[in-house]
Amino acid sequence: MFSQRETEYLRSQRLARIATISTDGQPDVAPVIFEFDGKCFLIGGIQQERTLKYKNVAEDNTRVSLVVDDLESVEPWLPRGIKLHGSAEIVERESVLGRALVLKITPDHYWSWGIDEPAFSHGKPLIKRGS
Repeated sequence: MFSQRETEYLRSQRLARIATISTDGQPDVAPVIFEFDGKCFLIGGIQQERTLKYKNVAEDNTRVSLVVDDLESVEPWLPRGIKLHGSAEIVERESVLGRALVLKITPDHYWSWGIDEPAFSHGKPLIKRGS
């Protein structure tokens, strides 16, 4: 799904923001640490079961958005990042702390900027769309 440069970028990053939605329609955005295995994103944390993102997915609200972005430079201004929409599921996996529940995000489609090509050309944003 992702280009080689996008994959390298995702593997070099550790922080993202995830957006979930509750059963009553309330959106929630949270900063998270993540791992990228080349296809899916794994999001863990301490006391995962107590977080809104976990509760929202556990309540069968599995549609999520994830954003990984940073500034390669501020002089010149060089933003880069990837935003994706996908589905989440709760899975158990081995971690340094033993067995743990994590959110596994499988992307459906994504948008990227500043990775395969500059984020701007002639003053206009260049956004790559992928699926």
